[in-house]
Amino acid sequence: MTVEPLSWNRCDQPSWLIASPRFNRHPIPLEIQGVRRTHRSFFSRLEGIPDPAGRERAFRSYADLLFREGNRGKNAASTGRRSPRNGYLRFLRGWMLDASSAEGAVLKGWVESRFGLPPVFHAGRIEGTDTREYLLYLAERMRESAGTNAVEAQFDLLYEYVQSELRRRHPGVSSFRLFRGVRDLAEYQVVANPGTNRPVVRLNNLNSFSCRLEHAWQFGGHVFEADVPAAKIFFRADLLPGVLPAGEEEALVIGGDFEVTVRNY
Repeated sequence: MTVEPLSWNRCDQPSWLIASPRFNRHPIPLEIQGVRRTHRSFFSRLEGIPDPAGRERAFRSYADLLFREGNRGKNAASTGRRSPRNGYLRFLRGWMLDASSAEGAVLKGWVESRFGLPPVFHAGRIEGTDTREYLLYLAERMRESAGTNAVEAQFDLLYEYVQSELRRRHPGVSSFRLFRGVRDLAEYQVVANPGTNRPVVRLNNLNSFSCRLEHAWQFGGHVFEADVPAAKIFFRADLLPGVLPAGEEEALVIGGDFEVTVRNY
């Protein structure tokens, strides 16, 4: 038994389509419902900023003001100090250290709630909703989310900002070729084309990819090469410099069933 896409989500395309190889071959934009409308004035202001560094500063300032302000109504001194710990940066950095961490569970939970794609791996392969791995994912997701300041709304804003930047910096580009280092191919379920070097594999609902093949080799003796829709890129390190150590070229990719080319060392 595997966990299948949900029948509901919070974006403008059905979950089964987002999860399918068809979406990856013929990508279209995705939009999380209500986010751009809620932050309409901010995205309008971004349109008038010509340089990427200026737009990055505007995003950081807006997110910091918006989500810190939400804490100040209760106790400015104590909650103000807690707010950086509860921000999107902590979860991104926690993911980079360990995708099966509690921070990773919160990020996977956001993907599940917004795109309808449940995780298939968390500290082990998830074979069903009654397994130890799935219950661990749920427990860590709920525990970490409970102490945060609207962290899923922060991820919503980050996703829409990244999408806006990709469209602006790469006009007309609907997909990017990315690379994922893999230690053990047996961890991945092959859903089509078994026994070939172009299988369709079921990726986790959120995955780390690299923009460079040579960087991906650092993470395993096999590499998945995939054409990733721009709409499935949740985060890319070059769009918010300083989040990751210098030289990292990481991208966080929303998953589903991907046709990949398998390269072996």
